[in-house]
This record gives sequence, structure tokens and C-alpha cells, in this order.
Amino acid sequence: MIVGIPKSLVSILVAAALMAVPSIVSAQDKAPAEGTAGVTSYAPATGSEPLAAGEGQLTLAAQLTEAGPDLTRGLVWRVFATEASPDGKLPLIAQGQGGTSTFPLQPGSYLVHAAFGRAGATKKITVGREAQRENLVLDAGGLKLDAVLTGNRRIPARKLEFSIYDSEMDANGDRAAIIEGVPPNRVVRLNAGTYHVVSKYGQVNAVVRSDIRVEAGKLTEATVEHHAAELTLKLVREPGGEAIADTSWSIVADSGDPVRETVGAYASMVLSEGEYTIVAKNRDRIYQRDFNVVAGQNQEVEVLATEAAATDAEDAAD
Repeated sequence: MIVGIPKSLVSILVAAALMAVPSIVSAQDKAPAEGTAGVTSYAPATGSEPLAAGEGQLTLAAQLTEAGPDLTRGLVWRVFATEASPDGKLPLIAQGQGGTSTFPLQPGSYLVHAAFGRAGATKKITVGREAQRENLVLDAGGLKLDAVLTGNRRIPARKLEFSIYDSEMDANGDRAAIIEGVPPNRVVRLNAGTYHVVSKYGQVNAVVRSDIRVEAGKLTEATVEHHAAELTLKLVREPGGEAIADTSWSIVADSGDPVRETVGAYASMVLSEGEYTIVAKNRDRIYQRDFNVVAGQNQEVEVLATEAAATDAEDAAD
């Protein structure tokens, strides 16, 4: 399900929520989430003694949904005391990784947190002297992202990345980052809900934003469409000539806003479709050219260094 996507910016193709749960379980995120829902600050366990010892025995299992099977891998378990230490942090009593795990614990109350990628759940549990089992339902799914150019043409994976944010804005209009720098086609485990996804092609202004919903126990695949092109700029003395070294480049949008500045004989970049002014400075001379970027049309763009097109840098500054 896709929510609130401007049609002029993005086309989403979703094979959503139809993949099997094992697809989510076997895929790996960049790292397990360090932030824990319901546990904002904790102190690491210290000393050479075992993390936990006692007469009670607690077995912990987690599922993506209420009726789902136990997760067998990818979990990070943390068991905390319920009372904060003098520094205001919750002491970490025990931790483990994998699937279903068993911890020996002294009788008492604990906060248990299960992390599964960026998804997680926290539960308060009272441990007695008898062995017991507790389940945590993560209410989580997976999200796999990709992007294409107009006409369903592939984008090199090295030039594409995604960032996932909370769907809600704070009082300053900012969104909390869930995970940034996600490469295409990597499954990210998330709690069920709607997320704001930003797709960036290249390093300039080819950006697509969309709201995507993740459903518990299912894998959502979303593909966005970028309206952009790759350009290679060079300053030449004649059409087809050699690029002139030590050239400073400035790209200005039709609104007058600067978009990109770089230095070199060649300037390669990805730009969103639209009208731009290309400004090339070499020594004390400035040359410029108006150019229209057409989505999906990668081009080499020449700026001619002719006397008729030249402007003195001091005159341009005035």
C-alpha cells in the first residue's frame, strides 16, 4: 500500500506483503538496531563474572506476528533490570543473539527487549524459581527498495541509495531517521507502519520521496522512478575538442539557485530533469551555456571556450 505520493515525482511498483516470512528472516540489515523501544538508556554489563546466574530459568522466543512461527535467527536479546542505577541508566543483566534463547536469572522483575534489524519489542517479565517461557510479538515485516529510470531502465547500484525516516514530523518539521544509506534490494526489518522513504540517485538533486507502508509478517517491495540523467561536462575550444584542465564548474537551476560546484577537466554528475545554466571558469575567463536535462538521456555536454562567449571574471563579479 502506498500513501500520499505525488504523481509528478514518483511511480511506485509494489509487490507488497505477498512474500513468505522466511524471506524476511534470512535477509540481513546493515546492523542490529541499537535503539530499543521502551529502553532509552542502559549501562553495559561489567566484570568477569557471568552475565547472569540464579535459580530461575527464562526462555525467550519472538514472532513477527501473533500467529507466526518462532524466529530462528537474527534476533538480539537484552535483559535489563527495572530499576535505574545512580547514573540513570538501566543495568544490562544479560544478552544473547540468534533465535529462541534461555537465560538463568535470579527471581525478580526484568525488562526484556528483542531487536530484529530495526524492528523491536519490549516486555516486562517477572521471573520465579520455576522454568518459564515468554513470547514477544514484534509486529514487524520487511521492506526492500529499488529504483529505475524512465522507461524502466536500470540505475547502477553504486549510484543509488535509500534513507528511511519516521512518517511523522516533529515540531521543527524534521523526521527521525530510522536508517540511512541503504543500498538497493537489501531487506530492512521494520516494525509495521508507514515510513517516509527518500531515494537518492547520484549526489546532487535527483531525489524521490514517498510514503510506504510495511505490514507485519510480510515483505513489501517498492520501486520508485527517477526522472534524471547523467551528464559529463567539459570545456572545449572547438566542438569535439579536448577538455581544458583546471576548470571550475557551477550549475545553476532555472530558479537561480546553485545546484552543484566542482573543479576538473571533466565534471560528471546526475541531475534531475529540468533547465539549468552551466558556468565554466578557466583562468580569468567565464563561459556559460543553458542546457535542458531530459530524463533518461545521459549526455556529454560541451561548453565552447570562444571569445564571443567569454566574460571576464572581474566583469562577472561586478
